[in-house]
Amino acid sequence: MSTASDLKTASTSLGTVVVDGKGMTVYFFDKDTPNTGKSACSAGCLAAWPAVSAASAAPVVTGVQGKVGTITRSDGTLQVTINGLPVYTYAEDSAAGDVKGQGVGGIWWAVTPEGSKVAPAQTGSSGY
Repeated sequence: MSTASDLKTASTSLGTVVVDGKGMTVYFFDKDTPNTGKSACSAGCLAAWPAVSAASAAPVVTGVQGKVGTITRSDGTLQVTINGLPVYTYAEDSAAGDVKGQGVGGIWWAVTPEGSKVAPAQTGSSGY
């Protein structure tokens, strides 16, 4: 019997990032505070940024090096965390490997396998 991963890694235009079990890119939200056990995304926010849920408090991961855990949301569901931060997918990402949520509003960031946010793309002059 094979168990699907709740989180794994995949190659995208941003490099290797963390994806959910369906291959959809996962994101951090800058309004979340690490290790509080809470998500700052609710109601309308969750419609655009669905929480990555887990069936158990021990999510199955493949290739993710950051510390993976869960928090319990107000509706009782378990949301996956990486390094203490809740993770989300983006409703406008329609296919595995899409990264349309990267940098949205300057507060949403794809997640590296180590559990840090993918830095915003540098634009303009390099300064050299």
